[in-house]
Amino acid sequence: MGPGMVFIEDVLKERGKLRELITARFAPLWMLRARRTPDSLPTVIFSSGSTGTPKGVMLSHYNILSNIEAMAQVFWLGERDRIVSVLPLFHSFGFTVTIWLPVVAGCGAAYHPNPTDAKAIGELVEKYRGTFLLSTPTFCSGYARRCTKEQFASLRFVLVGAEKLRESIAKQFEEAFGVELLEGYGCTEMSPVVAVNVPNFEAGRDTQVGNKFGTVGHPLPGVAAKIVDPETMEPRGANQEGLLLVKGANRMMGYVGAPRHEDDWYTTGDIAVLDDEGFLRITDRLSRFSKIGGEMVPHLKIEDALHGALGDDPLVVVGIPDDKKGERLVVLFTGPMTPAEVWGKLAETDLPRLWVPKRENIYCVDCLPTLGTGKLDLRGVRARAEELARVIEGSVRE
Repeated sequence: MGPGMVFIEDVLKERGKLRELITARFAPLWMLRARRTPDSLPTVIFSSGSTGTPKGVMLSHYNILSNIEAMAQVFWLGERDRIVSVLPLFHSFGFTVTIWLPVVAGCGAAYHPNPTDAKAIGELVEKYRGTFLLSTPTFCSGYARRCTKEQFASLRFVLVGAEKLRESIAKQFEEAFGVELLEGYGCTEMSPVVAVNVPNFEAGRDTQVGNKFGTVGHPLPGVAAKIVDPETMEPRGANQEGLLLVKGANRMMGYVGAPRHEDDWYTTGDIAVLDDEGFLRITDRLSRFSKIGGEMVPHLKIEDALHGALGDDPLVVVGIPDDKKGERLVVLFTGPMTPAEVWGKLAETDLPRLWVPKRENIYCVDCLPTLGTGKLDLRGVRARAEELARVIEGSVRE
């Protein structure tokens, strides 16, 4: 246990559980509300740290409730709905959408701690007649293979995030259960939901498109988004790629130990496009580029090409230091192919030659490092890639 940390159990022992129970049950509301305002701090949630050091994100009551209200507006949840979640409760999405949204919306909720346990999750959805499933594309691929259509018959919405939704997984899930996967996007600093796809709205002859595959949907009500040049910060127009900035009532109070910046716009670090219909498409992350020979090479586009050639087996592209060109690309993958076969498939794509990793920088691994949230641990991936490169280079020198 780190310095300054305490266990809640120890605090309760000192103050007495009976006293706390009596206070909560019988104290006047004015006493319980003392010193609490919408801008008070109810929680600190740490960012995932997938690309850098995790930061303590301070969220106010207002931040959280505004995000819940916006989600409730686009999904129209009622008392007959049942949210089924496999997301960790320490994660911002698990905290806001799976703990507090059901409380505020007045619907039920059921939870399972292991998102890979498809059998148990199928039984959970069937038992409680779940209507709203929250997961990731990778986990949903497992459900499509192991769960029955009868188990998922009650589902109205399935919302996925944390990774890009590939067309093959979306098609696989819809064919298995007759339900579309709706991709969303968020970050801890925005409490966390920024944008989400929703079912298309139809009322007689009137329709409104709410879902466009390949995008993360429209920004939520009350959330503004803009695309700017990553270097000059000048705004870019519709369908022009650039750095994504967002703001709204759900924007965090700030980081622990750091004052909030005066600018209301939060810089996400993601490269995105807002199309002429207002749909947001995430194309890459600013930190997921490698500068090779003076050219910026996007990892995500190489991963897309690899998936197109290899299918849905887990893989990742990462950059590591290189003495000659500044950085070099490394591929870690799982699956039946050999590194030479993977390189051959990649060389057959339309990628520029500079974007194709060298054959000796492609490695087959048992599994890819992940975080507790299920997201890819890119720091761990980079460390593993550097370790493998050192081992190979050492054996060559010997």
